[in-house]
Amino acid sequence: MTECADNTCNIPDVQNSQDTRRIAINKVGIKDIRHPVRVKDRTDGEQHTVATFNMYVNLPHNFKGTHMSRFVEVLNSHEKEISVDSFKEMLSEMAERLEAKSGHIEMTFPYFINKKAPISGVMSLLDYEVTLAGEIHSGVPTMHIKVVVPVTSLCPCSKKISDRGAHNQRSHVTVQVRTSGFVWIEEIVELVEQEASCELYGLLKRPDEKYVTELAYDNPKFVEDMVRDVAVRLNRDNRFTAYVVESENFESIHNHSAYALIERDKLQG
Repeated sequence: MTECADNTCNIPDVQNSQDTRRIAINKVGIKDIRHPVRVKDRTDGEQHTVATFNMYVNLPHNFKGTHMSRFVEVLNSHEKEISVDSFKEMLSEMAERLEAKSGHIEMTFPYFINKKAPISGVMSLLDYEVTLAGEIHSGVPTMHIKVVVPVTSLCPCSKKISDRGAHNQRSHVTVQVRTSGFVWIEEIVELVEQEASCELYGLLKRPDEKYVTELAYDNPKFVEDMVRDVAVRLNRDNRFTAYVVESENFESIHNHSAYALIERDKLQG
């Protein structure tokens, strides 16, 4: 595993030395390294953003350490456009360069969608947190995409029992999916927003505020409704082979959140 360049063969490779404790390490690597990337954008073709990467490999019991610099070399050797295919290539290259049987890479980045207000039509950007993650074991990569979608949820119980209004709150619906084909980030976002009491916008005029307030009131959702309705949509789409759907409602009349989760692997029935 020793690499020679110039006179580096004379420099001790401490990481490659033997370890006698006979304890393997499941994950070792680097965390929270930021790197500019380009991701596919359904409207504009591509979007420039900055991602935070975590990169790990396994370490056999007989090696003292791994070569941390190689993680950065792998990251910098790839073009700035990141796709599912290039992500798989990066996984394979990392495992090969680090001589590891398994590896894990995840990149988290803000993704911006330009949205039109429902009545005024004014345009504004709204950001979504997206994570692209992959693992490789014995040369076989697996991938999944996670998107955090902020939405509005209005309480059905509050609406039912109150003479005036109903309490609502902002909710974070997190969808993590494994796919059998290409899926736009925007498709996942829209799937969730269409099942919420109402979607969010970066900028609203007064007619828009009236519209979204009344739309949420006409479409109340418990946290349980949210995850079930999203799961129904995912079940109908054969491109999604496995998923985890979570919803956290940041309650406006309590000092706690309401939470629900559904997990399913379609390939296992």
